[in-house]
Order: sequence, then C-alpha cells, then structure tokens
Amino acid sequence: MKPSIPSIGKAIQLALQLDLFSDFLVPDRLRSTPSVPKLPPQADKKQPDTALPVTPVSSTSVPPSTFVNTSNKRRILINDYLLEYDLQRSKRRSIGFLINEDGLRITAPRWVTIADIEQAIREKQAWILRKLTERRERTQRQLEPKMQWKDGAKLPFMGGEVTLRIAPASVSGTHFQADENMLVINLPVDAGEQQLKDRVQAWLQQEARRVFNERLPVFAEKLNVRYHSMALSAAATRWGSCTSQGKIRLNWRLIHFSPMIIDYVIAHELAHLREMNHSPRFWATVQSVFPDFELARNKLKQHASADLPAF
Repeated sequence: MKPSIPSIGKAIQLALQLDLFSDFLVPDRLRSTPSVPKLPPQADKKQPDTALPVTPVSSTSVPPSTFVNTSNKRRILINDYLLEYDLQRSKRRSIGFLINEDGLRITAPRWVTIADIEQAIREKQAWILRKLTERRERTQRQLEPKMQWKDGAKLPFMGGEVTLRIAPASVSGTHFQADENMLVINLPVDAGEQQLKDRVQAWLQQEARRVFNERLPVFAEKLNVRYHSMALSAAATRWGSCTSQGKIRLNWRLIHFSPMIIDYVIAHELAHLREMNHSPRFWATVQSVFPDFELARNKLKQHASADLPAF
C-alpha cells in the first residue's frame, strides 16, 4: 500500500530545494552558538559572500577634518592578528563587509571615519576571521591535486576514504572489502579510464540508494510523515528536493559525505512535508529531530561540487 500524503490543499508541485550555495536564514532563537547577523536582501542578491550591515553613523557627529575619501589597502591589528582589508568609499548609507577571493573588502560612506570603520571591524571580528578561514581552506582544497583514476587512488566515501584497487580480469566485477576499506574493481586489461569511472560511479550510486532508503524511514517516523518515493538526483547545485506530493530526490553525491550530513539533508527534505517553506516553524521542525542541524548545514556549505571526484 502506498503511503498516504498529508492533504495540503491543492496538489501543487511545489519543490523546495536545498541549494548547494544558498544560505537559508535560520531563526536566532534556534541557534546553539552566537549567530551571525542576517543579510539584508539586497546584499544577498548582489554579492558572492555575506555582506553585513553596520548601523549608519550620523554625518553630523563626524568632524569634517576626519573625513577620508580614498580607496586603498589598510591594516588593523586584531588579537595579534594583522588583518588587511580593502577600503572602498561609496554613496551607501552603511558599512558593508564582503569576503571574496581577494580577502576582506569594506565599503563605507565617504563621511565615515577610519576610527568608526575599525570599531565596526572589531565588532564583527569573529565573523570576519571565520569567513577568511573558510575561504582559505576552500582555496587550499582547490590547489590540491585532483584525484587520479588509477590503482591505489583514494575515493571520498561516507566522510572517509576508500582505496581503489584495480584487478585485471576477463569478467568485470566490483567488490567492497569493508574490513580494509578497499574497493576492488575487476576490469579487462584493455579497459580505459572511463570504464573505471563508470564502475565506481555505479557502485557509489548503489550505496547511496541503500543508505538513503535506510535513513529515510527513520526520520519519517520521527517526524510522523509519509513520503511517496525516493529517487537519486545528479543535480549540479542541489543536494535534495521535496514536493508537496511527497516525492523526495536526493543527490547521490551525498554519499561522499559523513552520515551526519546525509541525515541532515534527509531530515531537511522530510520536514518540508510538515512545513512547505523555510519559516521559523520549519527550522523548529528540523531541530526537533536533528538538534545539530546548523552544524551539519555549515559543514555542507563548505563543500563544493568542484572538490568532488569528476566522473
């Protein structure tokens, strides 16, 4: 018997997607650690990274002699850390912070003093240093050698690694030796690299389907919801989606990540069967079955599709 789906009015094909790069707004009262100030909508649309607003300073309180109207590189010492930032003046009414590939960029009104800007930096220093660390780690991963498809290569799997072993054979076959964390691929001696990739991808998708089908019922029971079906996705920018009819799609490449991240995505999508939105009630629903959702969410955001093996 097919699981029944809660009635939600008209049968709308509403797909709520967990975007690879999007930053869902989580209510402050659900955060277990001090939260980062929310983005103004216009900054989120125009900037590649989070821009944090600072309360505007009244121009009448700033002596004309302290005005600085140039754009340049500046430095400030924060807790023994010499922070360099690019200061740009503009007509905007508040101080904006942006972390990009060049580091920290600050945009400020022309009438705001350097002292005010540096005070704003100190107020946001935790966020700034965290974002700079994340950017540096992401850049480092991109500089690391890409996976080479050969015997002995390491493949990310369930948050760890498995070693590929290529065994020449007349008949193709795939065997996972869990005790040694080794994936043995039997291939004809004249097989090419693409054949190896195809065999590995098929095994990963098989494992993804197995793991997803094991974890979905666990969280469905906790949430007291029923889903209609689960299908694997190969979307480039989405980890999962859910329709109002209970059709769940999960990106098979989640199998590269830890069980915590997989469980978070599953709990996130199933929670949409209770709340088809990203309201405070939705996040409260996620938290009710996955208390560490924000930690897993942040870890997932640190992953990029470019960091994963290319098939």
